[in-house]
Amino acid sequence: MRERITYLQKLGDFVDPSAVRVDTAGINGPDVDAVREDRLTLALDELPAELRALLASTKHLHVRWVSTDAHHVVSPVLARLPPGFHVFFTPDNKSDSAVAASARLCPELGEIFGDISCSTLENSFTTLPRDRFSHSPAHQYFQQLDSLEHFIRYAKGHLCQPTDKACSARLDDLSSAASLDITYDSSEGPLRITALWPYQRHAISATSRPGMRTEVGILSNDKPKTLEPHELGVTGLLTVLGQDSKPSAAMFSFPSRHRDAESTFSARFLSPTGLHPTLQLRLSSSVLPPEAHQLQTTSQLTCSPYAYLTLPRTIFADKYQLSDPLFLASKNLTTLRHTTQPVDLEAPEYAVKTWGSAILLQLAPPSSASSSSSSAEWTAEIPLHLRYFAPVSGGYATVSVPYPAVFWACEPHGEGDGDSGSSVLELGKNPFEKRGLGYDGLFEDGTVFWHVAPRSPTTGRGGKLVTEVRVPVLDVDRAGWIGVGTGLVIGLGFAWVVWKLVGVWMGRKAGDVGEKKRQ
Repeated sequence: MRERITYLQKLGDFVDPSAVRVDTAGINGPDVDAVREDRLTLALDELPAELRALLASTKHLHVRWVSTDAHHVVSPVLARLPPGFHVFFTPDNKSDSAVAASARLCPELGEIFGDISCSTLENSFTTLPRDRFSHSPAHQYFQQLDSLEHFIRYAKGHLCQPTDKACSARLDDLSSAASLDITYDSSEGPLRITALWPYQRHAISATSRPGMRTEVGILSNDKPKTLEPHELGVTGLLTVLGQDSKPSAAMFSFPSRHRDAESTFSARFLSPTGLHPTLQLRLSSSVLPPEAHQLQTTSQLTCSPYAYLTLPRTIFADKYQLSDPLFLASKNLTTLRHTTQPVDLEAPEYAVKTWGSAILLQLAPPSSASSSSSSAEWTAEIPLHLRYFAPVSGGYATVSVPYPAVFWACEPHGEGDGDSGSSVLELGKNPFEKRGLGYDGLFEDGTVFWHVAPRSPTTGRGGKLVTEVRVPVLDVDRAGWIGVGTGLVIGLGFAWVVWKLVGVWMGRKAGDVGEKKRQ
């Protein structure tokens, strides 16, 4: 079991090494403004038996939870997903127990995370395309999950001794985390659990634990002159608890797949919403930072902005509507690059078994010729459609849609060649690397993502990164009157039709009698 605790500060931040105290018990230092990342690495034999059996027949498993609370992160931990609970799963089809492992997946997720709605891999998960890029996961699941309370209780029971109060306190801290990642790759072996807390005031503190190697880093972003365009630099202090008597100075660089676009966006539904709401994205800039332009030139990349949406089963996008170039252009959209298949356009919400659908839309920023400033705000509009709901008390239901992930993808030229071509950039040797995000499997392996940060909403759910639509549905409290009224209308209509038919019959009979009299 290994642990890595990292405090990541902004460019220019600095911690005096003399203010950091290291002893046999652990490390302590001053409060700093930073992002905190805790990573725990577990060997398979250190896991519960049921989880170990599941992973034995798994090729890739990425479980990712993102808080709905608006939060700020810094480089190099910039990879983003829509808020909620994400699962990306690829079974090991070479294993004899792959089918059994797939059957255990949903029950295990429910055991660990609580109220998870998936029933089976076949019914609840959607399938991702793997014909173009082999690094794409095979199956995807998503649902909205507001907290990690159930996971915290589960982890306390399986990772902490009953008398270990420090372990329980560490796990309680997850209630304020911005994200949690659980990642397993059969080619690497161990399971990695990574928790991230947003950029805020943190106390530098970590305790040495017997039988565990704990490394603590206090790092800030740096830009040395020798830095390559596709690299990030950091400088700071590193300490191995129980081994080092004082922090060691460190300076290193590494390639980074996820970068900061240095811009923001917000999302809202245009009013009136109706049953066909339009999600409007408002972006603060239509240009990339200078580093992106330099990378684009030196590495021959093509950069375009995208929005990646995970839509619950209550709402969907119509791929046929989004295939019209003129319609897309009117919404500042370019093309629908990916959508979950199939998506039933007519089924009501209660008849849909899968979790929902995901779409990847390429956006169309205004050109510099069409705007007074290429860095001015601009909008893109995404048309969506609500499904019919089961009756509820009160006559209204609320649909919550998480903020999308918005980013610029700088992709190697020759996109579409799949794995037959070689990547322009080698981006794998990164201590903060994050793969298996769903959308990254839809691009060439050498793609660099420049993330646009979600802007905290000023209205709505108090800083939550979700947008809501209030939907009128059948009110069960008044459904009895509707049944009576419907029956009455049908009865009156039937009586009117019978009356008309009788009138026609009586008219014909009177005509026949008159004809006989004339004869």
